[in-house]
Amino acid sequence: MRRQKSVEDIAIIFNPSARSEKSRAVAQVLRKLAPQAELRMTDSPGQARQMAAQAAREGFRVVAAAGGDGTVNEVANGLAGTEAALGVLPVGTMNVFAKEHGLPERMEDAWAVVCGQGAREIDLLAANDKYFIQLAGVGLDAQVVKETTWESKKNLGPLSYLISAAQIATRTPPKLVVEAGGTTSEGSFVLIGNGRFYGAKIILFPKARADDGLLDVLIFRNLGYLDIVRYLAGVFTGRHTGMEGVEYFQAAEARVHSAQEVPVEVDGELSGALPVTFRVAGKLRICVP
Repeated sequence: MRRQKSVEDIAIIFNPSARSEKSRAVAQVLRKLAPQAELRMTDSPGQARQMAAQAAREGFRVVAAAGGDGTVNEVANGLAGTEAALGVLPVGTMNVFAKEHGLPERMEDAWAVVCGQGAREIDLLAANDKYFIQLAGVGLDAQVVKETTWESKKNLGPLSYLISAAQIATRTPPKLVVEAGGTTSEGSFVLIGNGRFYGAKIILFPKARADDGLLDVLIFRNLGYLDIVRYLAGVFTGRHTGMEGVEYFQAAEARVHSAQEVPVEVDGELSGALPVTFRVAGKLRICVP
């Protein structure tokens, strides 16, 4: 029988994102909720990955990411290839991974999951040498991430992404080539999923299972205004995978390349540019209810 985790076995990586009053309040909540756990706060991009890797080397059985999907991704990258499990304390603006795995939104409930015995293994995916656990995108959404400023997100919230997307949609989309399973496809926008959800509870990959050893691949061939409206209507009604101009399949590996410079994002964070090979790189233990 697996022994109950002790709070001394748990390290918490907290990304304050900005030294704001809200961040200080969250830090106080974490210290009160888990006074005996090891709380480590980041102060620069990429540091959560380093801290997670160090915590795993030190023998912590669980390393919990306190933040949004970007922080969860960094901690997962730090835990790749280790025995430590990933815990999630969703305090960021986007927590798609938490929703995917039924993790609680309330901090107290999420902490109870981190301390509990529930765990499962999921696929750890890679985009070249960068790991991810939920979703990757090539083209439109990566360009939106690249061009949406921090100031815009702070002032406009989710609307800032829509404004960037509308501006990008006026441009000629890139030509992307996708090679997978011995076949070649072309499109303007590619999404790679390790779970069903994108953004809020929008199901983009209906066949996806986080532990099936497969990538879920969506290719959108055209990106004119009318095409985007049609695709969105299909997504919200759950009919997009059967629409003309949309290709959906599963594969163990997929390579995407282009003659143009096209950005790539993983779990909502920029991760370089094409060419990129997506693959299942291993397994990662996560804390679940």
